[in-house]
Amino acid sequence: MQVTKDTLIGEALEMNREIAPILMGIGMHCLGCPASQAESIADACAVHGINPDELVNEINEFLAKH
Repeated sequence: MQVTKDTLIGEALEMNREIAPILMGIGMHCLGCPASQAESIADACAVHGINPDELVNEINEFLAKH
């Protein structure tokens, strides 16, 4: 399993709920909000001023280990 910048936050969390702390650690505290579930990683990064490529890499590294 891997995510891309186009992966929805909800889809990523379905892959492994344990990525939530990664997202929350960079300021994405709205994970329970229905709107955030339908937001892509790229969109969420734009809102929070995060580099989407770095976040995708961090999540994929985590998924590869778990």
